[in-house]
Amino acid sequence: MDSTSQKWRHPGGKLRELGPESLTDTELLAILISSGIKGKPAEEIAEEIFANFGPFKGMANQPLHKFLKIKGLGDVKIIRIAAAFEIARRMVNQVLKDHERVRNC
Repeated sequence: MDSTSQKWRHPGGKLRELGPESLTDTELLAILISSGIKGKPAEEIAEEIFANFGPFKGMANQPLHKFLKIKGLGDVKIIRIAAAFEIARRMVNQVLKDHERVRNC
């Protein structure tokens, strides 16, 4: 962890001060996870998710029940992550549709 990220107790503060582009994938996922459990902060849970499923692309198509195997993830946190992936999927689809519409004009 670099000295900059040690300034914040949770990556949300870093996002607020430096912007979302300043966060690592782990920090972004930790924000969705929100809080950890005793002895396992949200960032550690996020790291374990990446270790099990790979980058965002790898975890996007996983069945939700596979996430339950990770200590610290329950239904609410998994649903929050799934909703974020669905928002991203819809955004990408809309951008693709808009580009297709512009190309066909």
